[in-house]
Amino acid sequence: MRRRVAVVGGGLAGCEAAWVLADAGVEVELFEMKPGRRSPVQRLDGLAELVCSNSLRSDNPLNAVGLLHEELRHLRSLVLACADAARVPAGDALAVDRQAFSALVTERLSGHPLVRVRREEVTELPEPPAVAILATGPLTADPLAEALARVTGGRLAFYDAIAPIVSDETVDRRVAFASSRYGKGSGDDYLNLPLDESEYRAFVDALLVAEKVEPHAFEEPRYFEGCLPIEVMAERGLDVLRYGPMKPVGLVDPRTGRRPHAVVQLRREDRAGTAWNLVGFQTRLTWPEQRRVFRERIPGLAAAEFERLGQVHRNTFVDAPRVLGPDLSLRERPHLVLAGQITGVEGYVESAASGLTAARAVLDRLHGRPFRPPPAGTAIGALYRHVTGEAHPPGADYQPTNVVFALFPPPEGRPRGKQARQAAHVARARRQIEEWLP
Repeated sequence: MRRRVAVVGGGLAGCEAAWVLADAGVEVELFEMKPGRRSPVQRLDGLAELVCSNSLRSDNPLNAVGLLHEELRHLRSLVLACADAARVPAGDALAVDRQAFSALVTERLSGHPLVRVRREEVTELPEPPAVAILATGPLTADPLAEALARVTGGRLAFYDAIAPIVSDETVDRRVAFASSRYGKGSGDDYLNLPLDESEYRAFVDALLVAEKVEPHAFEEPRYFEGCLPIEVMAERGLDVLRYGPMKPVGLVDPRTGRRPHAVVQLRREDRAGTAWNLVGFQTRLTWPEQRRVFRERIPGLAAAEFERLGQVHRNTFVDAPRVLGPDLSLRERPHLVLAGQITGVEGYVESAASGLTAARAVLDRLHGRPFRPPPAGTAIGALYRHVTGEAHPPGADYQPTNVVFALFPPPEGRPRGKQARQAAHVARARRQIEEWLP
């Protein structure tokens, strides 16, 4: 009799897990609560919904996430195959047309003879003895989150934010200039809105006094450092934004022939360039204040029409090193394997990698063999080291993270210099990933 596994959650982790299992001959029931119920940031009906076009980030293997891309392609990842097919120009970043990407993932899974997509909400943890993968993501709906909290002894929450999207035709081309930093890509993958020093100071001042959406009294904001709201950065000092998302390095304003004091960079949101994402402009300003401040204080956006405004949402994740076993199953419910951002990996690519790892663990269990974790020197192995606590000092506070080289074991020989270390990491990962091929 063929084995059947339930996968709860139709995001990138769940979709990748379902694909790996089905590709290995396992029947899969993939549960997705949309369209009957949505999280605060979901808009599309399809599987694997992204909130912005560049969510998959750098494709350069000398960057840890770019190396993770390479490994996932090597492992025949569904997510990376669909991302490559839906790719839009963005320099050395892997940006995609979000609707095309979601449609491709949905089509591939819905068309697989061993995958049954069930559009219904799961409100309780699946019961044993059948094995199930829980990949409900950082916005797990309250009923299931509460059920999970009862098993894990509580839950942690931090706040994440998404950036606004502006309509192309409302960006003032007399102000904006097309250029990628240091000429990367085709040169017109980004639009840039330059600010002089007085304009920049006025923008920062406006952020500081603008009305924000405040958390509930019982909720303590714990922002992910890699995705801070712009007003939080502004509160940390006048020049923080200018050295962060508004850094002007590698850009020259053709009107002046000089580098601007600061710049707001816009990234294509779709293939046709009908909409642009304000890079790094995740925010908890109220929607009326976003319209007012961005139109009044950012040159080139005076007539901007926003297709989506920024917002803040709560992310839920477990204390993975404490509650998960080596095969990513819940210690208190070994038939449940967790995957994706609910385990404390941050980012869509990392979630896909987590889903793939969880599926590999389930396959090992179904075949009656010990789980073979990904090699430590690979990017996917670095994420596993994070989730299991191997990458952190004993007793360290567990927090979500993207894949970074700091999670990898030091390279052999301890090469000196950033580029030498990156090259050593990549060379070792490429050797070791071959050992983990199915």
